[in-house]
Amino acid sequence: MILSTCQSGYEAVLARELAGRGARIAAQGRGWVLADPAAGFAPATLVFAHLSLEAPRAVAEASVNGLAHALFEAFAAGIRDEQITEPWCCWFAAAGEPEGLGQRVASVEKAFHEILRKKLGRIGRLASPHLPRGVGPTRGFFVWFTDFGQASVARAAERHGSRRMADDPLAPSRSYLKVEEAYGILGLEPQAGESVCDLGAAPGGWSYSAARRGARVEAVDNGPLKGGALNHPQIQHRRQDAFAFAPAAGKRFDWLFCDMVEEPHRVLRSIVEPWLSRGWCQRFVVNFKLGRVDPIALIDELRAAGSPLQLHAPGFRLTHLYHDRDEITAMGSVRAPAAAPRN
Repeated sequence: MILSTCQSGYEAVLARELAGRGARIAAQGRGWVLADPAAGFAPATLVFAHLSLEAPRAVAEASVNGLAHALFEAFAAGIRDEQITEPWCCWFAAAGEPEGLGQRVASVEKAFHEILRKKLGRIGRLASPHLPRGVGPTRGFFVWFTDFGQASVARAAERHGSRRMADDPLAPSRSYLKVEEAYGILGLEPQAGESVCDLGAAPGGWSYSAARRGARVEAVDNGPLKGGALNHPQIQHRRQDAFAFAPAAGKRFDWLFCDMVEEPHRVLRSIVEPWLSRGWCQRFVVNFKLGRVDPIALIDELRAAGSPLQLHAPGFRLTHLYHDRDEITAMGSVRAPAAAPRN
């Protein structure tokens, strides 16, 4: 079995995504889906999952202390044949409903750590409540509460990289948080001296994110920049249609950003395809707004063998970020265009 968490309100989409990959849906609730995956299923391919707990075990007790002791017993049994000498992730969470569940989780977590310190002091001192940044498999102790007296626990999980980011008072829009989150998933971020083209930049959240790192940004949008992006020395504001913009002959940007309220197929056809196929950028972060588009059908299109992303950016990632709303984010590195054959 696999228990995948997601943004509240997207459980049905995640369930469809899992079912489309051959999984049998066993149960679902606010912010989670429990499924029995098909043989060979790779959790890393999920777009709408935030964290996937592998082989979760149900633990149920009515009281805080009872549940904390049951969780400790499950943890102790799981490490019986292991040597823990490095910091490890001890993660407790819930979707936040029903009302008061978050407080119950905090109380059980506190009681669990008190028991852990008393009985396994050295191991308890190495525990960290934070998930490692980035994506990929990780081991630790993962506890997801589905109700006041019931939790699912696992020793292994797949991190999909989604996480809450700290805001910046100078950021001109909430969208700033999305690109900041994307850096952690991609494992790269703009560096001082690198070049960034931000298509549909206004009011400038993504441009500001790159500029504050010292990158040179061309922000392309007819609309005005605001906040920390306005008159920033690292940002050149080009007031023109983002769909009509093309780099000067021979120029290649280090990064392409694009976060526009546009139909996703238009973005794919008019921005992603030319920018990737012509080698106008080395790396990219692009948002696709879902709107009336079926999200699962769109994911299949973006991953199809003939899509610009598959052709020119093998290994790209698709993610529903913690800070995404009705959209998904594509990010990756562009394969250098083939050299022209010599006569």
